[in-house]
Amino acid sequence: MNDLLELIQKSHKCVVFTGAGVSTLSGIPDFRGTGGVYTKPWHGLAVEEILSIDCFRVHPEYFYEWAKQFVYCCQDFEPSVVHRTLAALEERGLIDAVYTQNIDLLHTRAGSKKCFELHGSPARHHCLACGNEASFAEISPVVMAGKVPRCPCGGVFKPDIVFYGESLPDGVFSQGEYDFSTADLALALGSSLTVYPAAMLPEEAVRNGAKLVIVNAQKTHLDPFAYRTYNDLGSVFREIEEALQSAR
Repeated sequence: MNDLLELIQKSHKCVVFTGAGVSTLSGIPDFRGTGGVYTKPWHGLAVEEILSIDCFRVHPEYFYEWAKQFVYCCQDFEPSVVHRTLAALEERGLIDAVYTQNIDLLHTRAGSKKCFELHGSPARHHCLACGNEASFAEISPVVMAGKVPRCPCGGVFKPDIVFYGESLPDGVFSQGEYDFSTADLALALGSSLTVYPAAMLPEEAVRNGAKLVIVNAQKTHLDPFAYRTYNDLGSVFREIEEALQSAR
């Protein structure tokens, strides 16, 4: 762990890529790991179908009923040691940016300022009919009460997260390509690195000569190209957090 912290401290530009694994330490279920959300059908439907924009337009109730336990209760979870430590590293000027696949808002709640949400965010919702905007705080109680949130115009509110069949947020991916192609150190944390195009970012770092450090419970296809690999996020980041606190 001292080697990893030293790598971060000596890097000129360190960028971070995070997946669902960083939030399992907060109690949020994993998506693609062993027994993860994506491995289990929901009421006979594959999660990929529930999260498709075509399905949402016809049956928004499927998404909102499913999302009660994964999205709209995220305020009940606290940032993990990984979220906290990344925010502390950024505050010390040791991390340039965090790019996350997650939609649980925990990086920003932990204090990360340069956090780019590759798959969007439920912080805002927009009406599919008129474009009216609503906040997470307005929508969450409606969803948790078992209702589909609707605009005064009668249209359905959709969270600003990226559904299957939609493009990544404008500008976020291109900024990520720039950051990962110009970094000398990239950390890939808690991700299976199988969801594209987001997973292209760590690959971009490797192609441009950056050292890649992977911390993930399962092996990934980029492990052979990694400078370091670890399999326990909790132990790695608890030690880094302790080292940062003792250095104050």
